[in-house]
This record gives sequence, C-alpha cells and structure tokens, in this order.
Amino acid sequence: MVATQASPVTTLSVPERMSRPESIAGQIWRRFRQHRMAMFGLATIVIFFLASLFAPVIAPYDPDQVNPIARHQPPLSEGHLLGTDEIGRDVLSRLLFAGRVSLIVGFAAMAVTVTVGSLVGLCAAYYGGKTDVVLMRLTDIFLSFPTIYLLLVLAAFVRPSVLSITLIVGLTAWMEVARIVRAQFLTLKEQEFVTAARSMGSTAPRIMLRELLPNGVGPIIVAATLQVAAAILAESYISFLGYGIQPPQASWGIMLNNAQDFFTRAPWLAIFPGVAITFAVLAFNFVGDGLRDAFDPRQRVR
Repeated sequence: MVATQASPVTTLSVPERMSRPESIAGQIWRRFRQHRMAMFGLATIVIFFLASLFAPVIAPYDPDQVNPIARHQPPLSEGHLLGTDEIGRDVLSRLLFAGRVSLIVGFAAMAVTVTVGSLVGLCAAYYGGKTDVVLMRLTDIFLSFPTIYLLLVLAAFVRPSVLSITLIVGLTAWMEVARIVRAQFLTLKEQEFVTAARSMGSTAPRIMLRELLPNGVGPIIVAATLQVAAAILAESYISFLGYGIQPPQASWGIMLNNAQDFFTRAPWLAIFPGVAITFAVLAFNFVGDGLRDAFDPRQRVR
C-alpha cells in the first residue's frame, strides 16, 4: 500500500493589525507638538516650575540673608552668580523664591478668573433672555473700567497678601473669559445631545456641567493658559507700584520695585526679574497659541 504524500499546508499570511483611529486627545497633542514655539514655551514653563519647586535645594543662600559688606556685587562675582542687591541679598536665591510667589499668584488667579468667567458665560448662554442681558451688561460694566486702575483701587483698600492679590487679580479679569464661553455655548446648546438630555429630564445644572462644559473645554483651556500670563503681569504691575506683595516676601514685581533707585548703579537688579517676567509671559502666550491651533476644529481632519 502506497502512502499518499500529504499536501503541504498553505500558511496564510496574518494581515497586519490595523492601527486604531487616533483619539481626539492624540490629535490635539500631535498638532501641539508641531507648534515649535508652543513646545519652547512648554519647556520654559517646566523649567520655571521645577526651579521654583526646588528653590530650597537650588538656591545657594537664604533669600532673606542680609550681608551689607557684599551689597551691589555684580553678576559672576565670587559666590554670587547673579550678583547681590542693595543690602547684600543673593539675587539668584531671591529670583528662585520670587518665582514661587509669582507663579502661585498666576495659576491661582487664573483658576479664579476661569471659574467665574465660565459660570457667567455658561449661565448667560444656557438661560438666555433676561439672564443673558443682565450678566452681559454686568460684564460690559466691568470691561468699561481700565483693568490696571481697577486693580490699584482694589489693592489700595485691601491688606496685601498672596491670597488678597490673587483674588483681586482673578476677580478683575473674568470678563473676557465669560464672553468666550458664552459664544462657544450659544452654539453647543442647540446641538442634538443637549436636546436629548432635556428630553430625558436632565436638570439645567446637569446639562451645563455634564453636557455643555466637557464639549466646550477647548477654548476654556486656551483662555486659562493666556490668563496665567496676564495674572503674572498684573501681579508685577501692582507689586512694582507698591500695592502688591510686601517685603520681605519676594516676587518678581517687588524685585523690580526695589530696583527702581539703582537702575544706573546696579542695572542687574532690574534686568534679571524683568527677563524672568518676560520669558514667563512669552512662554504662556506661546503655549496658548499652540493650544488654540491644536483645538481648532478646522484642523481635526487632515
């Protein structure tokens, strides 16, 4: 009996695994990474954040340590990389600790601004009618006052502290956020998912917080990023004019204030905090521009 030779088994090639469709978050991050200035801004923010966070480790001296013998030492002096101020305090140490205060005020004031502005804009857009008219006219009234004068008036009547300055800055900058949020949600509230939520008996707060807010978070994130830069500048203004953070506590603004009388004799006292403020504000603005481009719906499909 002749055994029949088994025919070779044909191995079918396994098809390559199809890549999953990119998530919206992945698309946003991919577009953000392509924005070079935004990535530069993000790297700068991370450096500032880490430098402020680890200031007790990085700073070579106590920021309040006074040494009259070593006052007005220029940058690159022995033991003082960025020099010393008018009473011998190390500029680098004060700059690092001042960054803590300025960044805390910037982020906390942004949180206040975005929270108040989002609530006002959301309520105005959702309820409409008289509610919209009242809230938007209130917004217009606040917008009619120059922000810097409003800041100074409020700061003059409030005891200066990190908390009070944060609240003052945050509560005088919510108007633009309110307008942005209102414009965004006027369109979203007419969408089918909102109609479906209403038909299922969802309450107004639930629709606003669970349906509208998550779907309109893009412009809010962009506005929040830009508000951090605005808050850092606002704190610098009022501290520079003497109404903000008070000595011996340091912020970049108060360092500029202290340097006013030494512009010609010790210009580095104004240059270094000025450069820190400039880079911080530019970094947040660059990140805001990158996020705005990344969240742009017209760029989602390529």
